[in-house]
Amino acid sequence: MSAYNNTQYQAVDNYSNVLQQNKAQNRRSKWIVIGSILGVVALIAVGVGVGVSVSKHNKSSPKSAAVSNSGSNSSGVVPQTDPNDPSTFVKNPALKQSFYGLAYTPYGSQLPTCNNSLADVIVDIQLLSQLTKRIRLYGADCNQSALVLEAIKQTKVDMKVFLGNYPVPSDGGVAYVRQRDLIKAALQTYGADHVAGVTVGNEFILNYLGDNGGTSQDPNSAVGNAGAALLLSNITDTISMLSGMGLNIPVGNADAGSYFNTQILSAVKYGMANVHPWFAQTTIQDAAGWTADFFATTNVAAANALSNKPTMYIAETGWPTKSSSVAAESNGAALASVPNLQIFLDTFVCQANQNGTGYFFFEYFDEQWKDVQFGGVEGWWGLFNADRTLKKVTIPDCAAP
Repeated sequence: MSAYNNTQYQAVDNYSNVLQQNKAQNRRSKWIVIGSILGVVALIAVGVGVGVSVSKHNKSSPKSAAVSNSGSNSSGVVPQTDPNDPSTFVKNPALKQSFYGLAYTPYGSQLPTCNNSLADVIVDIQLLSQLTKRIRLYGADCNQSALVLEAIKQTKVDMKVFLGNYPVPSDGGVAYVRQRDLIKAALQTYGADHVAGVTVGNEFILNYLGDNGGTSQDPNSAVGNAGAALLLSNITDTISMLSGMGLNIPVGNADAGSYFNTQILSAVKYGMANVHPWFAQTTIQDAAGWTADFFATTNVAAANALSNKPTMYIAETGWPTKSSSVAAESNGAALASVPNLQIFLDTFVCQANQNGTGYFFFEYFDEQWKDVQFGGVEGWWGLFNADRTLKKVTIPDCAAP
């Protein structure tokens, strides 16, 4: 635990809220644009669904991947003793299964292009499985749920995935229904053996407040509760869907650390909180302690006060390694660099494991589309570069819970 007094802690907390809101507004604009092209989406969903259905019957070797998109360069990254059997991949001694979990979005899983591939996801699962036994997805568009579960099946790794449904507050439920149906189809095909949960909503309340005049201080205000009513209908629908399928899969919610609505948290089995010391302007030396303090005080304590006592996880925490602009490479005392990522790895991962904290390190690899769309540090949070080569860091060597 870091040595913040109450006044200092509250100041950091408040500033973190503002910065998280700015970050979420960028993400929200992406989803608003997506919502305006529903006709194209419908066609893509059908095409991708057919493609994945065929892929399930034809194993795709990572070495045969035809890569033509910047950022997707998986061919030959992970050696296999049998090029036709992804389960024979050779482990990298530099990778340690030290992380409780990792945040992951398959390359090319953004609408409207949906240019993800099973070959790429297989390589990702081969690498991710050497670091963790758990991953979380953010959404289900572009059939990423089925791609991930198929990759786990082919690689035969010990991996659980938290599937995700990323509803949009302003689209009347269209994005929610589209993703719900993709999740349902994936579960019908693969079952729930490798599914740890279904997370409904990612920064939904933060986005709803920003769209409707709310502030960082009122997730339980009238405005926050109005947003909660929308999301609760999605959550209860997902619970009903899973129950109707005879599946006992926990349903949860993810939001920025200070934006959990009590009604939502009272309706789920788990909550996932984004807790980023970078946005609190901390020094790298204080970052791990700040993260632990914030999570315990703001999220775990609030959950424990509820009758259902939902399990709380850190949905995202990490450190950026660079910026696409000089102006954004620092945020107060926080500086983006590979050496600072190493310090955060060294001071957070094993300590969180020892404390029994459930967390999803942010993130697996650099996502270039974020740099193109948002700039600054947004595209540079990966442990791996966009080409799936490990950055110049040493992975901590300690057992994850």
